[in-house]
Amino acid sequence: MPALSGAERKQAFFSKLNKLIEGYNKVLIVGADNVGSHHMQTIRKALRGKAVLLMGKNTMVRKAIKGVAEQNPKLQTLLPYIKENVGLLFCKEDLPGIRKIILELKVAAPAKVGAICPNDVIVPAGPTGMEPTQTSFLQALNIPSKINKGQVDILNDVKILNTGQKVGQSESTLLQKLNIKPFSYGLIIRTVYDEGSIYDVSVLSMTDQDIVNKFSSGVKNVAAVSLATGFPTVAALPHVLIRGYKNLLSISLVTEYSFPRADKVKAILANPGAVQASAPAATQAAPKKEEPKKAAEPEPEEDTDMGLSLFD
Repeated sequence: MPALSGAERKQAFFSKLNKLIEGYNKVLIVGADNVGSHHMQTIRKALRGKAVLLMGKNTMVRKAIKGVAEQNPKLQTLLPYIKENVGLLFCKEDLPGIRKIILELKVAAPAKVGAICPNDVIVPAGPTGMEPTQTSFLQALNIPSKINKGQVDILNDVKILNTGQKVGQSESTLLQKLNIKPFSYGLIIRTVYDEGSIYDVSVLSMTDQDIVNKFSSGVKNVAAVSLATGFPTVAALPHVLIRGYKNLLSISLVTEYSFPRADKVKAILANPGAVQASAPAATQAAPKKEEPKKAAEPEPEEDTDMGLSLFD
């Protein structure tokens, strides 16, 4: 089969991108630095049936998106994020599940000279397997060591590289001798596009409980503002009702006006000893081995509470 020309390859790329945009409503913009071709194939295989990964030159991707954006202006929001070494991961549902797969598909890599550290690198304490003649590598990095049974032992855990630092020749050689691969590379989700909306990847790690907590916090803020300004809202309604009930109860206790719930409170305040006397009687009857007496049926809930349990 004859190879496609440059113009034909571009046209095929544009057609593929257009079909993906029409078929998928969510796009993950992923960074692909330090991801080899074999690793990329492994990622594609793991995502098969769940998402489609498209890699291409940024100029071609922007041109294709601009052409489709004439019919779908929402796609314009993608353009500012098509920069550096990125790819487009098209998907429909279960974005947290896809994120989990991508995070798991990372491969360990050695520290090459000149590479930028994506994380701190710590050399652990213990035997190194190195001969005593090779202590120069440790001395160059100020790593305390000792000779033990014909090999070099590192005395303490030592951080030799910080995040963002460039790997030097000494650090790279030492890590290779210790057979330590401190880095791990894979696709990195940078931004999420969802039907015209752009949001940070941290949203994908939110659980249902996180959403409930944020919603609850928002409702509390709305209720607080409503009560402070006197502007009625549904969120403040329970607080307004209980406040009105407390005001009525206060008036009833200092006047002759009364209602069923207030009568019970007045009875308790008039004879508090009657309520306290019932508690010891129950504790004294417990040690007896006689057949327990049938407990008295509790009064209806509307008679036992003061209407505060719904809101407190």
